[in-house]
Amino acid sequence: MTLQWTAVAFFLYVEIAVILILCLPFISAQRWRSVFSWRIWNWLSPYWNKGFFTMIMILIVLFLDAIREVQKYSGREPMQDAKANPNLFDHLHMKLFRSQRNLYISGFSLFLWLIMRRVVTLLNQVAITSEESAGLQAQMDNAHKAAKQYQEDSLLLRQALLDEEKSMSAKNQLLKKEAEKLAGDLKTAQDAVRKSHAEVEAMKRQAKSLAQEYDRLLREHHKLQVTATHIHAHTYAHANKSQNTYCTLTLLIPE
Repeated sequence: MTLQWTAVAFFLYVEIAVILILCLPFISAQRWRSVFSWRIWNWLSPYWNKGFFTMIMILIVLFLDAIREVQKYSGREPMQDAKANPNLFDHLHMKLFRSQRNLYISGFSLFLWLIMRRVVTLLNQVAITSEESAGLQAQMDNAHKAAKQYQEDSLLLRQALLDEEKSMSAKNQLLKKEAEKLAGDLKTAQDAVRKSHAEVEAMKRQAKSLAQEYDRLLREHHKLQVTATHIHAHTYAHANKSQNTYCTLTLLIPE
């Protein structure tokens, strides 16, 4: 095996080992992401894409060269020459075997090189998705706790409203009873007021009749006083006249 194909084979073994390590189930994607975040990778990141595409070009060239070698040693002309010479036939098969081996080595190296880049990209994406999902899970847990707390608060508020409604219903019943009682008292008071008004009206009518009777009695008293005055005056005049007559008779009759 020449030096270049030895290097390609070693590169293939390194790729297999790296992919096997990357696929270990007990190493999480977050740990690989922390490994990929080392400073050395940040320092190599400007050269990573260039080295990646350079290695792809080298492997493609080697792969095409291996295809050319396979086609070269598997053609009809070398086989016809090899049939005439048995040593040449063995040598041709050895060359064909090496060409096919080189084809497989270069092809698998190119394939695993692409697979390794894809695995690293997927590990980073899985780590980022896991972190985001963890954050979303934490937010969902917080939202669930908040919703549960809101539900409990809503139940407490609903219970408080029910208790308040019951209390208001009891108060309304009490107020209704008090209102009925006040309505009864008001009706009693109205009846009493009506009765008082009736008594007042009766007293007014009685007072009016008493006043009229008093006025009548006062007029009669006045009439009696006037009559008594006339009688007294007439009696007094008659008495004076009698006394004057008596005096006259006394003077006329001698002793």
